[in-house]
Amino acid sequence: MTAPPIEDLLRELTPQVLGALVRRYGQFEECEDAVQEAVLAAAVQWPAEGVPDNPRGWLVAVASRRRIDQMRSDHARRERESATATEVAPEVPDTDDTLVLLFLCCHPTLTAASQTALTLRAVGGLTTAEIARAFLVPEDTMAARISRAKQRIRAAGSSFGLPDGAEREERLRVVLHVLYLIFNEGYTASSGSELHRADLAHEAIRLTRMVHAQLAENGEVTGLLALMLLTHARREARTTAAGDLVPLGEQDRTQWDRGMIDEGIELVKAALAGPALGPYLLQAAIAATHADAATAEETDWAQVHALYLILERIAPNPMVTLNRAIALAETEGPPAGLALLSTLDSDERMAGHHRLLSVRAHLLEKTGDTAGAYEHYRRAAKATASIAEQRYLESRASRLRT
Repeated sequence: MTAPPIEDLLRELTPQVLGALVRRYGQFEECEDAVQEAVLAAAVQWPAEGVPDNPRGWLVAVASRRRIDQMRSDHARRERESATATEVAPEVPDTDDTLVLLFLCCHPTLTAASQTALTLRAVGGLTTAEIARAFLVPEDTMAARISRAKQRIRAAGSSFGLPDGAEREERLRVVLHVLYLIFNEGYTASSGSELHRADLAHEAIRLTRMVHAQLAENGEVTGLLALMLLTHARREARTTAAGDLVPLGEQDRTQWDRGMIDEGIELVKAALAGPALGPYLLQAAIAATHADAATAEETDWAQVHALYLILERIAPNPMVTLNRAIALAETEGPPAGLALLSTLDSDERMAGHHRLLSVRAHLLEKTGDTAGAYEHYRRAAKATASIAEQRYLESRASRLRT
């Protein structure tokens, strides 16, 4: 089996090393600085000198020395850590604290934006600059956001460990939501010229695999991983060579990643045999239904609608209702879908939302109301910050006008 590239290895080991240091020394922010210095030393030395036999132990040793240096600031700096790192490496626990670290990064005192940024920084191993570019904000702004998050965690006096009982379930819910947000931003960027950012989507899948490795019996963890795989499997078919968006019904399904689809479907089947249905598992089941169809025409829309109906009952959300309207239009006709969409007009969360406008345009077009469809496609294009979506919606409007 080929060894992973050094960059990938460091990204995988970073949360494990950070977890080991925080468990030993406490003080999340100082430990994170020490780990980043150790990772930097490895990135410089390993390509020239080779990867140590115990890379995790090497990183823990180097980071520990840096942390001790920080605590002994009144003494002279020790000799460079990396020169003798493997000679006196401290004992490295066998436990993987990645899940505990995720729980810490998703502390309830933090905002969703701070939880996401800190997770990508501490657990994902992304640099502040990489995170800032992904979310289209200045690096200084993102650095300040991450710094404030660390300070809030310190002020909260949170202990390094998995919470118990109901608190653990609630924190896990937050962890999964943060991973879901990271994936969604990677799969359909909320703004900018690119429709998707594969690096963020890959990172979300990688982190969710870590959680699943420790909580495989949890149906929602399994469901979220399956949802990501089934959705990301369609990535190559979502855009043309020119970068234009291709809707699900028009995609070349031979371009879908069958390996991801097969894995996702198996995960869904396993989780559906469990005791409960959660929102992520239901969304994964819907994605599996689409993936099962060889062509768009063969989609089992009745099953899709039934699953959305269940999802709407256990996790009411205007976007769920909007998607159910699409499925209802396929089973009972566009007027039925439009009638359901009308129930969202009074929802402040959906006022002027480009998704509501674009779906209404699509259904109006199917009824033959080209003037109404044209108007809603134009309004939807103006309402989205995604340039790829703007181009697609404008093209739909232009086709109707022609």
